[in-house]
Amino acid sequence: MFASTGSKLNRWRTVNSSSSIPGVLVVDDSLFFRRLISQIINGSGQFRVVGTAANGMEALAKVHELQPDLVTMDLEMPLVDGISTIGYIMSESPRPIVVVSSYAGAGSALTIRALELGAVELVEKEDDGVRQDAVRIGPRLINALRAARAADIYRVPMLARPRHRSIEKQDRSPNEAGACVAVAASTGGPRALAELIPQLITGQGAAVLVVQHMPPRFTRSLAERLAAQSQLLVVEAEHGSPVNADTAYIAPGDFHMRVTNGDGGLRLVLDKEPQVWGVRPAADPLFHSVAGIFNGSAIGVVLTGLGRDGALGLRAIHDAGGIGIAQDRESSTIFGMPNAAAQSGGADEVLSLTAIAPRVTELLTRLPRR
Repeated sequence: MFASTGSKLNRWRTVNSSSSIPGVLVVDDSLFFRRLISQIINGSGQFRVVGTAANGMEALAKVHELQPDLVTMDLEMPLVDGISTIGYIMSESPRPIVVVSSYAGAGSALTIRALELGAVELVEKEDDGVRQDAVRIGPRLINALRAARAADIYRVPMLARPRHRSIEKQDRSPNEAGACVAVAASTGGPRALAELIPQLITGQGAAVLVVQHMPPRFTRSLAERLAAQSQLLVVEAEHGSPVNADTAYIAPGDFHMRVTNGDGGLRLVLDKEPQVWGVRPAADPLFHSVAGIFNGSAIGVVLTGLGRDGALGLRAIHDAGGIGIAQDRESSTIFGMPNAAAQSGGADEVLSLTAIAPRVTELLTRLPRR
């Protein structure tokens, strides 16, 4: 059905290098959204629409015909849905894909699966009118395309078979965490977290606190997806929750997350203070709070992503006596955040994605407890 992957990659790179403005294929079964997304892209001056498709079957044909630099992808479509289409594209003719999806209960779980399969960014659709859609979606869509354009999609293979395991969580009384692993991730992060979190083990007295740059409501599906694969209990964080060992807390979209220590013990605080580095949640506020409370009992991890979030916070963890880890260039979808963390002096070690969980496990055996 398709030509060889090698010849397709060569053709894509040839087309890619011959155009100064990256071309985008817009895939959506809604004529309204195809027009809206095309209008936003063509009006940006940074990208151009080279074609549109109303379903996955059309999208696959046009990817091979038009060789777009990027693809925006709806998920719920007739004939061939978005999940299957992403799988075909990333297997046969890889290129950066931005998921443009509505939040609709189970639909958010499909979005997480799309990110595991190799899509690199997510933009949530709005459903309340053309003007409001253009205002809200426009900047987010162009920022997502910029991030996707910077992604190296060949460094990390798609997670074709997630490690879904029937794991019986041990029935143990909650214990306050004596150590903490704080994790930052952005573009390519859901795929990286699906590699990292399921490999962490219980019984080490540590809590795991995760900031993934992601729109509101999708973070709960991310937590549920990771929970199905992990020994740890994985939940979306709630304001005032105790910080317990053997639990991973995912910061909810649009809320910063911090750790506080008071009369009630360690608690999570969620707030809507101003964005940091243009995002909320941001990792730096979390990392600074972890450094101040856990000191030498903390490990900070900065995974793939665009920008500098987490760099200053990782330095704070390092300076407080904790250990800083940054993902290496070779395994990062985007090396921006890990590189900034390394350059800031906060990264004691720069490791491949597959090496991070074993190293964290090893470090937790010898770190002091608060």
